[in-house]
Amino acid sequence: MEEIFPITAGLICGLLLGQLTARRRLAVGLAFSIVAGFLATVLSGEWRLNWAFLLIDIPLVAGCAAIGFLASRAVALRRSTGEWIL
Repeated sequence: MEEIFPITAGLICGLLLGQLTARRRLAVGLAFSIVAGFLATVLSGEWRLNWAFLLIDIPLVAGCAAIGFLASRAVALRRSTGEWIL
């Protein structure tokens, strides 16, 4: 239940990354993953146990951002070609 914030933040970040150029996409994605992963660790209180939870939350945000980005690109490509597979 505590992983809702990093997953949601990563998916939203991934959706927004499609609006950026390729060079900025990587820089903004990395910066956002670090900030959101840090916030996830602090907001959930995991930092009180161990700061090593950053090593879980940051990649979780980055992975969800990549999934969100790829999903948004797939929808955009299918929308432009008119191919929908159900």
